[in-house]
Amino acid sequence: MKKPIGVQIEGSIYANEDDLGHNQFLNAFIEFVESKGWFFGGGTHQVDEEGGKIDDID
Repeated sequence: MKKPIGVQIEGSIYANEDDLGHNQFLNAFIEFVESKGWFFGGGTHQVDEEGGKIDDID
C-alpha cells in the first residue's frame, strides 16, 4: 500500500482590511480543503501582527 504524501503549512494569514476571525478563516479553509477531497490534520490559533498567540477574537 502506498504511503500518503502531504504538505505541511507553517505561516500566518492576515486580512487587508478587517481583523480576520479565527472561526471565519478556519471555516473557509476547511471548506476549501474538503472541496478538493483533501483532509486537514493539525492545530490553529489566533495571532497578532507580530505572530504572537492571542485569545480568539470570535
